[in-house]
Amino acid sequence: MESIERPAVTVSYAQTLDGRLATLDGSSQWISAPDTLCFSHELRASHDAVMVGAGTVARDDPRLTVRLAPGKNPLRVVVDSSLRTPMDAAVLAGGAARGTILAVNGRAPEGRRREAESLGATVLRLPPAPDGGVDLGALLGRLGGLGVRSVMVEGGAALITALLRERLVDRLAVCVAPKILGAGIEAVGDLGVRDLARSISLTDVTFTPRGGDLLLDGRVEYPTYRDAVSRAG
Repeated sequence: MESIERPAVTVSYAQTLDGRLATLDGSSQWISAPDTLCFSHELRASHDAVMVGAGTVARDDPRLTVRLAPGKNPLRVVVDSSLRTPMDAAVLAGGAARGTILAVNGRAPEGRRREAESLGATVLRLPPAPDGGVDLGALLGRLGGLGVRSVMVEGGAALITALLRERLVDRLAVCVAPKILGAGIEAVGDLGVRDLARSISLTDVTFTPRGGDLLLDGRVEYPTYRDAVSRAG
């Protein structure tokens, strides 16, 4: 049987100089400048799908459409293990559900699955991850089977961290805004890295000033065991 290639994954987010996605109460509008927001919409238009976690939907209620750049809307994917996405969320309301996939596991109530499907959403039931979430590798495999070749991930921090931990990210496009929050929600959580030799790095990096922010864009490179040993000296 021919194997299905998983989509290429781009993770994109805006952070402060001290690496925060949002304040402690979850406020993130607007960390980046308007010009940088246009860049985010350009990225959406250049990918087959845009993916977020259920927390991002609950907190920000994004439309995940292309409005500030030319191009068509990507497929919307919400990683939502227990299907807590409100049925009146922007990704489901007003006919938007027909372009939305909800990725769940066995914890999702059958009644809510039927309700989401009645709105036109596609509900993908996937194996659970060890932490109780959705198996992200399996999700990407299913998306590849649907013809999706590229996915842009916009957050939140838990989803970004899980994808990096599982080595499923191919590209990072990060906006660094000239702001400092101190305490707040960190962009990337614990990856289990305990020494620099095992850190994830970027190659082919470009740095582009945009609207007072700095856009950092590069290909993600994961250390092999040999690399880690060599760097450790």
